[in-house]
Amino acid sequence: MMSGPENVFDVGARALSAQMLRMNTTASNLANAGTVAGSKEEAFRPLRPVFETVYGDMLGNGPLATTSVADVVSLDREPEGSFQPDHPDADENGMVWMSPISVEEEMVEMLEASRQYQNTLEAMSTLRALMARTLSMGS
Repeated sequence: MMSGPENVFDVGARALSAQMLRMNTTASNLANAGTVAGSKEEAFRPLRPVFETVYGDMLGNGPLATTSVADVVSLDREPEGSFQPDHPDADENGMVWMSPISVEEEMVEMLEASRQYQNTLEAMSTLRALMARTLSMGS
């Protein structure tokens, strides 16, 4: 099990890392959209990260919590069969199996992950600026 966040910058860094992995799995899905395989079992299935909440030490670090990726799973979607007997990957019945990826759904997922990443980065930048101002007040 992952240890809890140490400070507010650790919270942000972990959130950025989780969204980056989300964008990478979406990019992988988009890259494999339209790919074909010789059987249902070999067909590429879309990937999704599974997030979990990681809590800090309530006594030592305060009530900090962040997100991390617990796992990356393949979605249980059926590939679409297409009769293409001349395709080099066709099975004995002349079928190839297309990856069940919706490009539109993946683009929405990519936009959402990108916005979450940008929002977290902006919050961290604002926090850093406020901390710098606070420190400069004492000098």
